Amino acid sequence: MRVPAAIADAHVVAKRNVIKIKRVPELLVFTTLSPIMFVLLFAFVFGGAIDREGGGAAYREFLIAGIFAQTVIFGSTITGAALAEDVQKGIIDRFRSLPMAPSAVLTGRTLADVINNVIVLVVMSLTGLLVGWRIRSSFLDAAAGYLVLLVFAYAVSWIMAWIGMLVPSPEVVNQASFIVIFPITFVANTFVPLETLPSALRGFAEWNPVSAVAQASRELFGNIPPGAPEPTAWPLQNPALYVLIWSVAILLVFVPVARNQYRVSTSR
Repeated sequence: MRVPAAIADAHVVAKRNVIKIKRVPELLVFTTLSPIMFVLLFAFVFGGAIDREGGGAAYREFLIAGIFAQTVIFGSTITGAALAEDVQKGIIDRFRSLPMAPSAVLTGRTLADVINNVIVLVVMSLTGLLVGWRIRSSFLDAAAGYLVLLVFAYAVSWIMAWIGMLVPSPEVVNQASFIVIFPITFVANTFVPLETLPSALRGFAEWNPVSAVAQASRELFGNIPPGAPEPTAWPLQNPALYVLIWSVAILLVFVPVARNQYRVSTSR
């Protein structure tokens, strides 16, 4: 099928998934409720203990970029769960009966989840402003910070698309994703500086792409704490570039892998 037609088909599928958000607002409510709770709990329950001198104010500046990174990565699991649900309910079989590009199903799903992540980031940014977080850089730098978050989340959503077609059960997708993503997002600089981690975990965290996502966002938002030590690991010295390398590598591997799994799963 011609590329323009495939793009048009992907747009239609993406529109269908965005309309679903409007018709089932509970999905968006529960997607945003969890990160808001994380912001409030970490900012006010742990912030005072971690940042005793400042009453938690400096920690809240440090925290928000990490919460952003964790949230958009967890948000990418929606891709896998939604695709698995469509397989279960027979929606994918209906798509197969239509004169549309097979690639449109996965592309449309991942694009719709970018929109979902944009909405979640807006809500979280407003929550961050309420607890004292501020963007202390230029408009273009701040926009680049949000772009870093969305690009990496989009790449991860293709991994979830592959899992969703490989394991067509929303419950299994959610559980499997949580088991993998939870430790990856916590063994990083999302919630605490890397200097506080044991040496074995610190080595992993320095090369963890989630750390680079959080570091790049902090730098672009102007939220690096005063007097913070300079990173010694290359990924944290060049976080935006490191995130871009990971994102491109993930897309190069998992876009064709997910599409191949789609063909295998729908041919059964």
